[in-house]
Amino acid sequence: MALPHDGLSRDDVLTQLEHYTTDDVRWREGRAFTLAYNAGPDVVAIAEEAYRRFATENGLNTHAFPSLQRIQSEVVAAVAEWFHGGSEAAGFITSGGTESLLLTVKAARERGRKERSITTPNVVLPTSAHAAFEKGCYYFGVESRRIPVGDDWRANVAAMEAAIDDDTVLVVGSAPQYPQGVVDPIEDIAALAVARGINCHVDACMGGVTLTYLERMGHPVQPWDFRVPGVTSISVDLHKYGYSAKGAGVLVHRTKQLRAYQTFVTDNWLGGVYGSSGVLGTKSGGPWAAAWAVMHHLGDAGYERVTAAARTACLELTEAIDSMPELTIRARPDTTLLAFGATHPEQLDVFAVADALWARGWYVDRQGPPASLHCTVNAVHEGRIAEFVSDLRAAVREAGGMSGDQGAYGTVE
Repeated sequence: MALPHDGLSRDDVLTQLEHYTTDDVRWREGRAFTLAYNAGPDVVAIAEEAYRRFATENGLNTHAFPSLQRIQSEVVAAVAEWFHGGSEAAGFITSGGTESLLLTVKAARERGRKERSITTPNVVLPTSAHAAFEKGCYYFGVESRRIPVGDDWRANVAAMEAAIDDDTVLVVGSAPQYPQGVVDPIEDIAALAVARGINCHVDACMGGVTLTYLERMGHPVQPWDFRVPGVTSISVDLHKYGYSAKGAGVLVHRTKQLRAYQTFVTDNWLGGVYGSSGVLGTKSGGPWAAAWAVMHHLGDAGYERVTAAARTACLELTEAIDSMPELTIRARPDTTLLAFGATHPEQLDVFAVADALWARGWYVDRQGPPASLHCTVNAVHEGRIAEFVSDLRAAVREAGGMSGDQGAYGTVE
């Protein structure tokens, strides 16, 4: 496609971009059970405005932009407080869960190299741990040792222990894991790290905010954060259940010494000292400012409200699906993630159900094995579950005997 010779007017540019969104899922209307999170138009508006104001500020060098240094420091401090990190906890804003998990692998590899001279590092993690760990192992030359989960979809700690050897630099647990929405036994996984003197990461990208506020509201929550001995780092996505704009996650380490293994510094070129906290060099200040703005706009009371709304909607959806004989819940959700499949897969293809839902404007994740549909229920779904369930029942009837598209969690096109 060639660019126009004289350029388009502002109105023409924006009109064309708006036209491009015609077939996009209507996430602002609660039609997406993945990829986008919405705590209401006021929250979306403040995130977008804060993003706009800081979009061209550059987080690569916060000496030039001390506003971003302050924003990052205050966001990280608030997250560390959520996680009971204590005075020594330290971290950085990342572009989201994938970058956080890449850096987790990198930091563990560097610690293993410098403290124990490990040259062939490995990571021991459940098959339920996020695909970004696999990406990190591939990028940084670390062996991934995937351990099957138990019948309850949680990490099999005994099997993980058997897979650990002298070259293991990291063990992983999730709070919750993405595919079935259950929290791994973090205390037991972290104990493995303590015994070996290695890193233990808790991937709380999906649950860090939710678990924090569920506990504050009196819900029973199993130990998962820095109160657990042996947990060395935790990640959370603020652009998920923190309801900020895309491109904002936080990776927090128990100490500044552990955080140092995340960073990269070099002067081996003609441009002077280059320091970087993450994979990206130049970083838009937009996501940072949006995160700060949303966190301060909602406050603790606001997060309790949106967390309660998401949890209530998730349980409502769980009970509705549980009452449908054609479908089966993979696990009772520990937070706000729900996966379900066909009771008789030979009679019903749940991917065909997803096709029928998409034809009605609903977008859900498709995953497996086993073949399942996955919903990240968030605050925007409060009051919308009944409509979704009605269309789900119709989709199940329509999909009988049909085959569906397996789809993908992420795309490369």
